[in-house]
Amino acid sequence: MDDSLAISIKNVSKKYRLFDSIQERMKEALHPFRKKYHREFWALKNISFDVEKGTTLGIIGQNGSGKSTLLQIICSVLQATEGEVSVNGRVAALLELGAGFNPEFTGRENVRFNGSVMGFSADEMSERLPLIEKFADIGEFMDQPVKVYSSGMFARLAFATAINVDPEILVIDEAFSVGDAKFQQKCFGKFRDFQNSGKTILFVSHDSNAILKNCNYAILLEKGGNICEGSPNEVVRNYQNLILTGSTQIKGTVGEDQKIIEDINYSSLSNEKEIKIDNFISDFTCGDVLGSRQGYSKNEYRFGDGRSKIIDCLFISGNQVDPVSIFSGENLEIYLKVRFFEDIEEPAFGFGIKSVEGIMLYANNTRFAQMCLEPVQKDDVVIIKFSFRINLHAGEYFFDFGSGEKVGATGVPLDFRNGVFHLTVLERKKFDGCVDLDSCIDMVRRIKAFGEK
Repeated sequence: MDDSLAISIKNVSKKYRLFDSIQERMKEALHPFRKKYHREFWALKNISFDVEKGTTLGIIGQNGSGKSTLLQIICSVLQATEGEVSVNGRVAALLELGAGFNPEFTGRENVRFNGSVMGFSADEMSERLPLIEKFADIGEFMDQPVKVYSSGMFARLAFATAINVDPEILVIDEAFSVGDAKFQQKCFGKFRDFQNSGKTILFVSHDSNAILKNCNYAILLEKGGNICEGSPNEVVRNYQNLILTGSTQIKGTVGEDQKIIEDINYSSLSNEKEIKIDNFISDFTCGDVLGSRQGYSKNEYRFGDGRSKIIDCLFISGNQVDPVSIFSGENLEIYLKVRFFEDIEEPAFGFGIKSVEGIMLYANNTRFAQMCLEPVQKDDVVIIKFSFRINLHAGEYFFDFGSGEKVGATGVPLDFRNGVFHLTVLERKKFDGCVDLDSCIDMVRRIKAFGEK
């Protein structure tokens, strides 16, 4: 194994035997001719990759893709059915927090026991105990049986124990959601310390933005196979495509995309986009086809009196039509198609953007914009266009669309579709908070120190 590598995975596969019942397991174990009653399930199949020292590798994938199985093999918790795993350095694993803790032991006793399992002497653990105790910050409960701990205290002690053993390789499986916000901040501070000291980190998460923010290389797993690896932006983009479309077709890297744009006549791309917009505008089949869009969220909440129906929408960003993800700071156009089933004297239309938690980040409508719209008649189809810049932090966002009737200073909802469209915003430049105010920083003047010539 090359000294520059921390981990090397070569054609690793993991097979499980699945039985439909305990009786069939017993039949196979006791059958004189070894008749098979099981079926084979390959949790991993021919996984290969190398991790250089100092790399923060993000591993992402849907439930059941094999992420946790892969980490357990790397940490020697499981043995691979086939293939070779080479690890160069001491490993600390955050797989299942508190796994191996004895509920009858005190917190201090469990810490010492876990240290001995990892190969530390009693003296070495005595040196580390003050750091672990300070990091966990559970006070007098350190000397109480862990069976009386709250779930938060249990997680704090487990995390503190695992992360304060000075490993060369840190393996983290969805472990940063423990404790309150202050403790999570402390955990991420320790994570940054590991990165700055040049340690190797394997980081598994379902949060694509956590992969983008924390990793410099990434791998996408699906059904036990490694279907994509490369820059976090590239891998996350393919992950989002997989979630929304179910397709494992891999899109090119950012570099390849840029080369393609350079090689193809730019005007032809613009013409293709214009054709799709024209087709959207001129299609009057009037059926509700919004559910066929890539970003459609089946968990939408819909209400209204039904006198109009929002039947389709089209997202345009640059030369992307129906994108599943865009970069922060890019322009976005949304075409909304609405069909009316009764005459409406003063129609109104609007949209909103919400966070995953349901917080409304921005909303606008034709009434706020003081637009005077013409009356619509039964069977009319109206197309409204919203244009704005996505000055949002990287994250997952949901769109609301609404059509209504203006009545005095208020309105009547005709068709409101809340959380109907999902879009991932990727990070292009660094900033803190939720929105990018596109600020500028200038040095106005420098005054020399007193007495300096």
